[in-house]
Amino acid sequence: MNRLLLSFTSQVLLAFLLVIALSAGTQAADDRPPNVVFMFADDLGYGDLGCYGHPYAKTPVLDQLANEGTRFTQFYVTGVTCNPSRTGLMTGLFPARFPKYAADFGFGDRLTITELLRKRGYRTGHFGKWHIGPGDSDGTYGIDTVKTIGKSRDRSAGRDTDLYSAAIEFIRENRDKPFYVNVWGHATHFLVNTPAELAGQFKDVKVDREDFSQVMQHKFDECLKIGGDLDESMRQYLGDVYQIDLNVGRILEAIDDLGLRDNTIIVFSSDHGPAPVILGKKGAREFSNNMLGYAGKFRGGKHSQYEGGTRVPFIVRWPDKVKAGRVDTTHVCSFIDWLPTVCSIAGIEELPSQLDGEDISDIWFGGDRQRTKPLFWKSSATGSTPAMRFGKWKLHLPRKQRGVPELYDLSLDPSEGNNVAEAHPEVVDRLRKSLQAWVAELPANYEKSREK
Repeated sequence: MNRLLLSFTSQVLLAFLLVIALSAGTQAADDRPPNVVFMFADDLGYGDLGCYGHPYAKTPVLDQLANEGTRFTQFYVTGVTCNPSRTGLMTGLFPARFPKYAADFGFGDRLTITELLRKRGYRTGHFGKWHIGPGDSDGTYGIDTVKTIGKSRDRSAGRDTDLYSAAIEFIRENRDKPFYVNVWGHATHFLVNTPAELAGQFKDVKVDREDFSQVMQHKFDECLKIGGDLDESMRQYLGDVYQIDLNVGRILEAIDDLGLRDNTIIVFSSDHGPAPVILGKKGAREFSNNMLGYAGKFRGGKHSQYEGGTRVPFIVRWPDKVKAGRVDTTHVCSFIDWLPTVCSIAGIEELPSQLDGEDISDIWFGGDRQRTKPLFWKSSATGSTPAMRFGKWKLHLPRKQRGVPELYDLSLDPSEGNNVAEAHPEVVDRLRKSLQAWVAELPANYEKSREK
């Protein structure tokens, strides 16, 4: 009997210890902050994906990602060229605040999202385009692994395949701890010269100009003016977008294979609007005719502070946290909010004392409120044209106060075609004061590049 009692007691004790161990393991898993995979396209237009209305694009993976998460229609970048856009999201500060151009000088003593996450225990990685400072060695900005990879060695698979492969390897190596990874591709930045294997996916595409908005027509005109063929140029561009979709699919498959889907935030977006066909003083270049990125109904594109340059696709998925199949057409959000939002989700409480963005995690999760801070844009040049959005209003001030202000009610006129400044002088006056007060905080002079 004593032996039986001892055996029974041992079994009960073993079971009790097992329950404690399992509970501890579950608690540890519950306490682990989510992984973050941030995929950034380059110069991709608001309307370049199927789920954002492109009439010909093949983006089944990104369309499905939108079905599994939330797709935002009023999401903005912090700059209308590559470095300012990245500067704002990495630091939570409008890029015009930096007296030295960050592409050449870096972020100085400003804390970055990756430094904050690394202190929280994240493994951090960056793969692909850099353009955020002169140094890109491991450890820069708190990034454990930095690989600034250019176009892929095997062009037939698309120019971003190698950098996505490196990101997948990093994810596999760090699957047992929380990780944050930037996957910053090169497509659809100039030049678009897509291999036949990808462009051939669109061999039956024939452009009907009526399938596109009025603001796209000038790009078609310029393509024809420099000797392009609309059908072939469109096939080239769509092939470049298609390879983005294929590579995003590889990331998502790796996440699923590793069993990380439920605790991984997936974000896909673009750094600003689509590039022009003919670029200013550079004019037409070889392959310029292929730059047929589409901003949908929005006016402008890259280099422009109109909606086509500042409004971008933004898709976020986090199962059971971010609502699936939701299209958020109401809330005004921005990459200036990236740092405080991701830090909030990761449980980071001590943030830099100066931030231009705000925590919008509640909006990601389906909450309904208006943002409290306005959005501002201005290039890093003294006297350059500033613009702002607050509520439904978008105000553009003239360069050096020459000309007239432009005011648009985006709830009625998202294409910014009807300047209503004269009809709403009180709105112009109120927003102008706010915008000028912000400009007064900015550096009086800017240093653009290092001596070569």
